[in-house]
Amino acid sequence: MPKTSARLLSLLSLLQARRDWPGALLAERLDVSPRTVRRDVDRLRELGYPVAAMKGPDGGYRLDAGTELPPLLFDDEQAVALAVALQIATASGAGIEEAAARALNTVRQVLPARLRHRVDTLRVTAVDRPESRPGPQVDSGVLMAIGAAVHAREVLRFDYSPVSASGPVPGPVRPEAEGEAEGAGGRGALPPPPRRVEPHHLVTWGRRWYLVAWDLERGDWRTFRADRIAPRTPTGPRFTPRELPGRSVADFITARFRGTTTATGDVVGGWPCRGEVILSLPAAEVLRHTRDGIVEELGPDRCRLVLGSWSWPGLVAAIGRFDADIEVIGPPELRSAFAQLAARCAAAATPPRHP
Repeated sequence: MPKTSARLLSLLSLLQARRDWPGALLAERLDVSPRTVRRDVDRLRELGYPVAAMKGPDGGYRLDAGTELPPLLFDDEQAVALAVALQIATASGAGIEEAAARALNTVRQVLPARLRHRVDTLRVTAVDRPESRPGPQVDSGVLMAIGAAVHAREVLRFDYSPVSASGPVPGPVRPEAEGEAEGAGGRGALPPPPRRVEPHHLVTWGRRWYLVAWDLERGDWRTFRADRIAPRTPTGPRFTPRELPGRSVADFITARFRGTTTATGDVVGGWPCRGEVILSLPAAEVLRHTRDGIVEELGPDRCRLVLGSWSWPGLVAAIGRFDADIEVIGPPELRSAFAQLAARCAAAATPPRHP
């Protein structure tokens, strides 16, 4: 018979791997008697694990959720995954950076030496892209309130603050502009009424948190910046979830950020401005710096590039970053945008005339 400590760990691992365990099956897996299983279950309860007994012909056990956090048991892969996830969480923008760092230190202290060495050799430094302005921090309590409403399928009421200095939310539906217009009116104007939405998904994009919801007043899908949401209590009635346009929430939010949804909210895919050019560069070199474009090799130092952007000037700027000769294939709007940018660049290169 294995030692009691080792047997308790094996029993705990089995209870975590499956919801319900017949007592006889546990005894068989541990190679002990049912009486020993009962004693070991009592020992786990003394340690704080809420192990419930199931009634029935054979009886059994279940590991329930408790009011306190007892010691947890992870296998090697789970422990390493947890440590890496906590390192990445320090740059999540969810207001949990300090808590994640403390949790990582706690996990590391209790790891066995062999796993601590693996974690230390896999140190991850989460670095954000350089931004002209720091990304907004979201209160973790706000995220919990939004997540709870999404999970419970309850109508969420919240105040939505005016547009902040941290930047716009992309897409044809611009809740920032709506909030700014509703909050306008000068001093003494009444505050806008709270928004009422059916919350569907809480997502992250570019280190910002967004709520994807069906706006009950506007009868359309909307995306809301979580850092501008102030939830109200209590929540509203429960609702039956609507079908989100697109194949998945990832497809929907990506299309919204690219401005490619119809007036009815249908996802149509692609950028609103899309053009085709030929660059005097090898396809391999262009491909390394192109995330969403299509690159086709035409020769050793020549390739076709199909790229999209929010606007024609933006598309011209994206193509112009390649230090190469450019031949515009189409459409005419792209050629006109190149001409306009060329005129602006020429004017900028002309020395100013002083009086």
